[in-house]
Amino acid sequence: MTCSKGRPLLAWATGASACVLVLLGAGSAVQPGAARAQEAASAVQDVTLQDVTLTFGDTVLKAPRLTASGTRLSKDELTALLKPGPGESWAARLVRLDAASLAMPELRVERTGTAGATPVVTYRDVVARDVRAGRAAELTAAGASILLEGGPQKGTGTYGRMRATDLDLTVLARLYGEPGDGKSALQRIYATFAVDDVAYVDARGTAVKIARIEGRDLSGRQIPATWTGALQAFTAVDYERLAPPERARLMSLGADLAEAVSVGSLEATGLSIQEAKPRDAFSLGIARLGLTGAGLLLEDIRFAGIDGAKARLARLSLDGFSLGPTVAALRKLATLTTPPSDGELRLLTPALGTLALKDLSLDLPPEAKAPRDPADRALADRAPPAPTHVGLRDGSMNFAPPRDGVPTAGRLSLSGLTLPASAVAGVPGLGSLGLYGYSDLDLALVADTSWDEAARELKLGEVSVSGKDMGSLRLNGMIGGIGPEVFNPDMAVSSFAMLSATAKALDLTIENTGLFDRFIAAQSKVLSLKPEELKQEYVTASVFGVPAILGNSAGAKAIGAAMGQFVTKPGTLSVSLRPKNAAGIGMLEFSAAPTPAALFDRLEVNAKAN
Repeated sequence: MTCSKGRPLLAWATGASACVLVLLGAGSAVQPGAARAQEAASAVQDVTLQDVTLTFGDTVLKAPRLTASGTRLSKDELTALLKPGPGESWAARLVRLDAASLAMPELRVERTGTAGATPVVTYRDVVARDVRAGRAAELTAAGASILLEGGPQKGTGTYGRMRATDLDLTVLARLYGEPGDGKSALQRIYATFAVDDVAYVDARGTAVKIARIEGRDLSGRQIPATWTGALQAFTAVDYERLAPPERARLMSLGADLAEAVSVGSLEATGLSIQEAKPRDAFSLGIARLGLTGAGLLLEDIRFAGIDGAKARLARLSLDGFSLGPTVAALRKLATLTTPPSDGELRLLTPALGTLALKDLSLDLPPEAKAPRDPADRALADRAPPAPTHVGLRDGSMNFAPPRDGVPTAGRLSLSGLTLPASAVAGVPGLGSLGLYGYSDLDLALVADTSWDEAARELKLGEVSVSGKDMGSLRLNGMIGGIGPEVFNPDMAVSSFAMLSATAKALDLTIENTGLFDRFIAAQSKVLSLKPEELKQEYVTASVFGVPAILGNSAGAKAIGAAMGQFVTKPGTLSVSLRPKNAAGIGMLEFSAAPTPAALFDRLEVNAKAN
């Protein structure tokens, strides 16, 4: 059996832990008949071995002393069990190993054959208790130290106390060392595990700390290449220069691995990352990270970067996530004989489910500007500009399973989006808000769309924006002629398919809760008019000017009249447009219409105010 060759040191150290588990139940070479004879004739005893060394591929395990307590194996028999060489598989040996405990005061795990670097993990006081038929009721270690000497990943680290329960060493040996068809049932590796006080510092000075990691119900499935073979295949790969056969093999292996692992739950608390280099200095902290089969949860995320940038997020969650579409795409791409196109790579998009945010706070450093004269410089020294603060009370994004890499339905919702009006000074439609007396904005945004394949329709359930003491704008609509071709990864195909789209419905609703009144007040001052005088001018422009622009059809006049009523008493304005033809108005017809009147003659218009 060969242990994993993951490139990052922490990942390799975790894989080394798997090798430790195998060593603790490192198999029995005695034949079944001899084992039964021993069972009957031998007394339970304690056996101690000195300078035990095992080699698994490029990984070497060294234990100065190993003690098996409560075992019926003699010293010679135990020595034979731990002697590497040809014979039965590790899984077949481990299933016959029984002992009350296996203990090693020190276990050193080294990885050889690595150019320029020699990673070493040294465990202290390793004990496996109640080992029966290759399964340990409990595995503990007092701690471990990590050392990587040489190479670009040079660094040191430590683990605190480690504990695992109901650890099945035979399953672990099968997964890493024995091929399977990739379709067999999942096999549980352990019931629970926990590691305290993980810390690592690399050569750059980047420090990673985790107060505690806990997991439950890790299971795996045997795959044709074995876990060892699959993980080794991804080591030191130059993906840009892969030949088609090797690329196809890696895609197939990636799909196998994705389907071969199942985690009941995983939780990490007290996670922190700090970069010490002055030009790149930052710190990231996460109070809690939780992972289940289809969900992810992060709580109390804090970030601080250079130039005073800060961010805090109370909660981030992801529910309904699935790699199913990604795995299917990997298997499809593995059959290609040419490099995949960007459109084909889009098929790797997973099912995202629902991403939700809670209480986001972001402080951005002010833009640095050189003072133009000494007076400006003196003022800047006395009162440095304040950072820009952006906040979000709640946010969520929900996506339906993708079709050709594109979700067929989605909803974006943001509420309590707060930011200074100066932050949107250059945004069309929002840049003048500061002139209307708004120093800070409190906004809400919603975008809700869904595709009905059978009806070939794209529904705009709601597209809206609203602001505190401003009002709201809401759009609803329906677009027909949207078939599956629109989601084709080939841009030429999807663009051509959009030419068949038809507008079937459009509803616009505007509600005023203060913005229009502030607009009238501000414009009145600029134009030296009384607010009522300016309103009257706008009423005239609405009632007579709008219909003239739109062709003076009955529908155009209805819109102008409703706008005039809204200006007179700004409350709610709603406009509904429906094609007289149930099939809708096509995009080509829009572009070919000689005048707005030609379009309005084909529409049923309903407009009203207040």
